[in-house]
Amino acid sequence: MMTEQAPHGVDSTIPNVARIYDYLLGGKDNFAADRAAAGHFLAVIPDIAAIAADNRAFLARAVRYLAVEAGIRQFLDLGGGLPTRSNVHQIAQQAAPDARVTYVDYDPVVVRHGEALLANGRNVAMAHADLTQPATVLDHPELRRVLDLSQPLALICTATLHFVPDEAHPHAVIAEYRDRMAAGSYLVISHATSSITAGYSADEAAEAAEEAAAVYRQASAQLHLRTLTGIRRFFDGFELVEPGMVWMAEWRPVPGAGPAGRIKSLYAAVGRKP
Repeated sequence: MMTEQAPHGVDSTIPNVARIYDYLLGGKDNFAADRAAAGHFLAVIPDIAAIAADNRAFLARAVRYLAVEAGIRQFLDLGGGLPTRSNVHQIAQQAAPDARVTYVDYDPVVVRHGEALLANGRNVAMAHADLTQPATVLDHPELRRVLDLSQPLALICTATLHFVPDEAHPHAVIAEYRDRMAAGSYLVISHATSSITAGYSADEAAEAAEEAAAVYRQASAQLHLRTLTGIRRFFDGFELVEPGMVWMAEWRPVPGAGPAGRIKSLYAAVGRKP
């Protein structure tokens, strides 16, 4: 467990999305407020830590697919959160040692930890920027130092876009990234849905969704659940890779390895820009 001394300018009394996720994954970079919020989550949705683990597993499978089968050598991870086990650059470079990765986050704590972790990393950068401002992100000097936008890349948004409200026009944001990505690039998304069904009645599902939203209303970013149709819209202009958009644990699962969680709460897909 980390010290409760927060970095300068960081309010440790406000639960932080990245630090809640870190705690659920068994990390140590979190404060009492984050652990309390995670505890509330676990009380109302006991499967939430398993859901976080399944999301991380989907990310790993998608990155391996892109590096090994699709031949992608550039990865742009938007809002990936605090460095934890099996980061994108570790997975990608294990499969393709020449892979290059840039992480983007607006949270100064995430950026500080990322810079420390990546200080001696090869072909890896951390950019302090807001993912909802594609021009700023794509022109960031740290990104440009590592990535070549004239070549195909993989844009990764796992468990990220459901923290972007409709007023910020998230579909238009992704479309702007798409338009600046080279042909042959890929988009990877996992996104929480308002259609939680497995293991719940309709009333229980609605209550669980509201409880989750209530936790994040007190945090650094609020939760915005979307329907399957709303999530599919992010892939306008992309061709979905088989098996298409499915529950995240069902996207190219490792044979013999079942999901950690029982609740189907996040859709996931990988798309290719023609």
